Amino acid sequence: MVSVSSPDAPEPTPRRRIRKRRIASLGILVAALGTIGTLYAGLAPSGSAASNSDPSIARGRQLFLQGCASCHGLNAQGGVRAPSLIGVGAAAVDFRVGTGRMPLQQHGPEAPRKRPVYNNAQIQLLAGYVASLGAGPAIPTNLNYQSADVAFGGSLFRTNCAQCHNFAGSGGALTYGKYAPSLSEATPKQIYEAMITGPENMPVFGDKEITPAQKLAIISYIRTIKTEPNPGGAGLGRVGPVTETAVAWLVGIGALVIVTMWIGSRA
Repeated sequence: MVSVSSPDAPEPTPRRRIRKRRIASLGILVAALGTIGTLYAGLAPSGSAASNSDPSIARGRQLFLQGCASCHGLNAQGGVRAPSLIGVGAAAVDFRVGTGRMPLQQHGPEAPRKRPVYNNAQIQLLAGYVASLGAGPAIPTNLNYQSADVAFGGSLFRTNCAQCHNFAGSGGALTYGKYAPSLSEATPKQIYEAMITGPENMPVFGDKEITPAQKLAIISYIRTIKTEPNPGGAGLGRVGPVTETAVAWLVGIGALVIVTMWIGSRA
């Protein structure tokens, strides 16, 4: 006996309809993820300058692999102990390595200033390599701060910087072992780099917050107070009235107490 099928096709069951919807949703999801991955691969920084044909970039990468990759990663992508360097710019490297803060001797709340490990040529190679990984602040040049207004720079410094660095740039303590360092050893270029990169606990002062001309005025003020004499005698570190009061008690009143005891013993 030959069976004759019905001319009308059977309608899909609810289970089949659900399965088809799931397959369609999965296909859409895979297509969306593939599109996002393709766009990211084409637009995001790769974190590697290996394809760059500039020989100085290759030398900078070699220095990076020898002295920095153990913390910052083989491609400067960062890790558990150190942040990513992609997009920080050449100025950040020039400041931290040029002041000896990097490479670190040991991890702590603050990276102290010390003698640089690398010479200037090597620092420029490292800065060039990191700059090739992503756009960031460049190393400042032609800092003509000598013609800037010192009084205006002092006003800007007291408004934006003195809360941490002291009115004379002598530095001061912060919280949890951190501190704002003294600016007595900082060069004009390093001061400018610190303002545009925000090292350690320092905020970044972009050109909209403090213009380049105002930055030069601040540098002029810092250099002026560094070189000016102390007409009243010893500067006592220029950290304010605390040291003056301590000297008055320890030296002045202490001397009076000793004299009084000597007079009493004579009587």
